[in-house]
Amino acid sequence: MSEELGVSRRGVLQGAGWMLATAALPAGATGAAGLAAAGTAADTAGATIGPRGISPAMAQLSAYMREAPARALPGEVLEKARRHILDTLAAMVSGSQLKPGQFAIGFARQQSTDKGATVAASNVVCDPVNAALANAMLAHSDETDDSHAPSQSHPGCAIVPAALAAAEHFGASGTQMLRAIVLGYDVGTRVTMTVGHGGFQTANQLSTHAVAGCFGAAAAAACMAGFDQQQMRWVLDYASQQASGYKIWQRDTQHIEKAFVFAAMPARSGLSAMLLVKAGATGVDDVFSGADNFLSVYGDHSDPATLVEKLGERYEVTRTNIKKWSVGSPIQAPLDAIENLRKRHPFTAAQVQEVVVRVAPSEGALVNNREMPDICLQYMLAVMLLDGTASFRAAHDQVRMQDLAVQRERAKVKLLLDVELEKLLPARVAIVEVTLTSGATLSERVEAVRGTEENPMTHAEVLAKCQELIAPVLGDAQCARLIDTVLTLERVDDVRKLRPLLQHS
Repeated sequence: MSEELGVSRRGVLQGAGWMLATAALPAGATGAAGLAAAGTAADTAGATIGPRGISPAMAQLSAYMREAPARALPGEVLEKARRHILDTLAAMVSGSQLKPGQFAIGFARQQSTDKGATVAASNVVCDPVNAALANAMLAHSDETDDSHAPSQSHPGCAIVPAALAAAEHFGASGTQMLRAIVLGYDVGTRVTMTVGHGGFQTANQLSTHAVAGCFGAAAAAACMAGFDQQQMRWVLDYASQQASGYKIWQRDTQHIEKAFVFAAMPARSGLSAMLLVKAGATGVDDVFSGADNFLSVYGDHSDPATLVEKLGERYEVTRTNIKKWSVGSPIQAPLDAIENLRKRHPFTAAQVQEVVVRVAPSEGALVNNREMPDICLQYMLAVMLLDGTASFRAAHDQVRMQDLAVQRERAKVKLLLDVELEKLLPARVAIVEVTLTSGATLSERVEAVRGTEENPMTHAEVLAKCQELIAPVLGDAQCARLIDTVLTLERVDDVRKLRPLLQHS
C-alpha cells in the first residue's frame, strides 16, 4: 500500500506518529486547534522536519489538509461548492466557442497518448496535466468564471479543472471531489491574503490570480491523492516554486495569455506538484518559514498566522462571487445599475440622452474602450440599453461592436474616473447617472455587485446563467442532465461518469 501511494518509510513512520498523536489528544480536541496540536505532535514523533523545524502555522495547515478527504462539510458550504463547480463547468463549456478555448482544445489534442482525462466540450481525452491546462483555459476564455475579492483571484477556473483531472486519475467520487475543491479554495486564497494582495500585485506587478490558483489547485489535487501530512507540505513546496505570472497579461488583446496566467498555468502547476510528490519527490518541510521562505520573498511583512486564520470556520468558497454578467469585473456594477434603474423607471434606449458612469481609476483603465467586447464598458452598456440585458452572445460579438445602432448608444456613454471610489476597493462600487431626453435624471449607486457575498444570486439565477452558457454547445437535454448531476454530485461514485455529460462527439 505504501508503494502504491508513493509513501516513503519516513512517511509511514510519520503516519504512525500522526495516529499516535491524534490518539493522545484530549477528548473533544477537534477542529483546527485539535488538528494543529496533533500535527505538532506527529511532526515530533518520527518525521524529519529540517534544521529550523516546522512553524505552528504550517503544522496546522498541513494537518488540516491531511484530514480534508474525510472531513464532512456544512450543508451551506456544500451547496455553495456545487454552484461554483457548475458555474466553472459552464464557463468551460461556453469557453469552447472562443479563441482561447479553441486553442486549448487543439493543444490538448496534440498531446500525449495517455487517455485518462476529459477535455470539456470536445471529444478529446488526454493526460491529466494537459486536461487540467486545457479545461482551465476553457474556464477563463472570457470573463464568465467566479472571483474572490479578498484574495484578488479567480479560484474556480484553476482549482476545479485540476480537481476534475485528479478525480478522473484516481477514480474518485463526487464527495471526494467536492471536499478537495473546498480545500483548494481555502488554501489558495489564503496564500495571497497572507502576502497582502494590494502591495503584492501593485508594487511588484506580480499576479495574485496565478499564485492563488497554483496553491489552490495543488491543495485540491493533493487532497484527491490522499497524501499524509508531510506530503502535503511538500506539495506546497513544489507549488511555491511554480508560483508565477505578472501583470503584462493586461496587454493581451485576445485573452489567450490571460487565460493561461489566470487559469491554465496554475492548474497545470498545481496538478504537477501533486504528481511529483506522488512519484516520490521529496522537498522542503516548511516553505512558509525559515531562511528564504515564500512569504519573505513575496511579502516581507506577512504574518504566517493569516494562512490558518479561521481555518475550518470560514470557508472561502462561501466568500467567492459568481458573476451574473459574462463581462470584465469593473463592468458588473454599471450593468447592475442600469438594470436596477429600469426596474424602477422603465425607459428605452431612444429615451436616453446620456449615461455617465463613475468607477475607480484603476478599474476604469481596464475597461475603457477596449478592443474586446466583453471588457469594453462603453460597448456593453450600449448593448444593455438596446437589449435590456447583456447576454453571453452579445458580450462576444466582435462584429456587433461596429453596428451603427450600437455605436449610436455607445456615444452616449461617458466614463469618469472617481478617486473616491478607488478608496473603496476591493469593493467595486459604481455610480451611474442616466439623463433622459425628457430632461429627467436617474441615479443609481451600486455598493455590492449582484453575485457577490453581500448581494448573492438566487439559485434560479445561477441555473439560468449556466443554462445560457451550456445549452447552445451541448444541447438542452444534455445540459439538463449535467446540471442535475452536478447539483447531486455526492451521488456520483466515480467522477469519470461526468465525461459523457461534459463532451460532445
